Amino acid sequence: MLVKTHGAAVTGIDAIPITIEVDISRGIRFFMVGLPDNAVKESQQRIESVFRIYNYEWPGKRIVINMAPADTRKEGSAYDLPLAIGILAGDQQISDSIIGDYMMMGELSLDGSLNPIKGALPIAVRAQKEGFKGLIIPKANAREAAVVEELDVYGAENMQQVIDFLNGKPMLEKTVVDTHQEFMEGLHGCEIDFSDVKGQESVKRSLEIAAAGSHNLIMIGPPGAGKSMLAKRLASILPPMQLSEALETTKIHSVAGKLGGNTALLTQRPFRSPHHTISDVALVGGGTYPQPGEISLAHNGILFLDELPEFKRTVLEVLRQPLEDRLISISRAKFALEYPASFTLVASMNPCPCGFYNHPEKRCVCSPGVVQKYLSRISGPLLDRIDIHIEVVPVPFNKLAEAPTSEKSHEVRERVIKAREIQTLRYKKHPKIHCNAQMTSKLLAQYAVLDESGSMILKNAMEKLDLSARAYDRILKVSRTIADLEASESIKSHHVAEAVQYRSLDREGWAG
Repeated sequence: MLVKTHGAAVTGIDAIPITIEVDISRGIRFFMVGLPDNAVKESQQRIESVFRIYNYEWPGKRIVINMAPADTRKEGSAYDLPLAIGILAGDQQISDSIIGDYMMMGELSLDGSLNPIKGALPIAVRAQKEGFKGLIIPKANAREAAVVEELDVYGAENMQQVIDFLNGKPMLEKTVVDTHQEFMEGLHGCEIDFSDVKGQESVKRSLEIAAAGSHNLIMIGPPGAGKSMLAKRLASILPPMQLSEALETTKIHSVAGKLGGNTALLTQRPFRSPHHTISDVALVGGGTYPQPGEISLAHNGILFLDELPEFKRTVLEVLRQPLEDRLISISRAKFALEYPASFTLVASMNPCPCGFYNHPEKRCVCSPGVVQKYLSRISGPLLDRIDIHIEVVPVPFNKLAEAPTSEKSHEVRERVIKAREIQTLRYKKHPKIHCNAQMTSKLLAQYAVLDESGSMILKNAMEKLDLSARAYDRILKVSRTIADLEASESIKSHHVAEAVQYRSLDREGWAG
């Protein structure tokens, strides 16, 4: 008897439907075709064990299983459930009347319980698009999948519950998640605040500009000056995510298996801080079994690289293309994938190996030329792609001893949101442009026009600092953001002057 069950394979951050065809006829052999990997092939032993637990018989017949489309590689153990149900239905041990109405995925334990799977959200999205009545998955993934509207999602704890449900016993309850309410409740849950940082007003100003225009930023300063503390608080002043951004970010974390057990929707912008020993594949994604890298896990959020010169040169250089294109293309012999990577890069570094070059009180002990050699670990093309360079100086004792007096995050965030609203209105005819950092050359010529005094300031800076054409564009983008924070329609000379000041590493004082 031929029976078909339905599952899905995750490629990139999307899923494609997989039809599992089970044909049971006279004979004694077991065949599984359709490019299954070893984890899929090993499902036979897990399924046989579960059948014994629940007193079902393994068919003593010829079993042929085809996983269509047959030219798409099937990976992982999440196919256990549809395979087991297909075998039972093909042997007429359970009813097959409603099997075709549901997509199902789940990994079986030897005792029949269902273990969590990766990619439940994109699988649910595909099930809804394909017109399935519902999706049956492990209970641990049910809330994650239930954010998809117009799809009945059933979470099962073990295979027997699924069998009873398919046999007409209403043993499974539909998981219901109010996506809008879940989204709204999680928007304002940041525990850290800008007011925790004492002093550093100039750095806070640069972080506000970075948040308002989604600009990349690097902080240079001695150890203990507060670089990491400031970077972590940037997330508290970023504008809240839109629902579409939250869904896309959740899909990425779902595919990577990074969602918590009871998490339905990621509502806070991600903050990723990989260690400097990270490999280039771990940063950009890929691998034998392709997974999103750290730059994709930071999508719609912040990628913080602490101690930037300590990262391997090859790792830093792979950042160039995603910083420009805001997605990462991974091409290998057997597959080609694209992962979104629209993140704000925040980096920090010491000015030299000892950490005290340009320190106002402590003396640098590095030998001549060492400072330049240390800075040269970061290539010019990568620095060109970082809009804002800011020096972080140590906070004096009298500032540290004062009671907190600086603005709270929600006050700064209100200004950032107003600036982003101006940009949203400005780029409403450009669906792929959402903020000033994403402006193309054509949009720069239209929206970043300088007056005569502003042009003269920028001309002098270009000649004195020997800046590249890309740095010229970056200064214009930052100038436009500073003007937006002041709700100014035009870019004034003081906006340009401030933007030029955020090119610390281009100045001669940092040449070693």
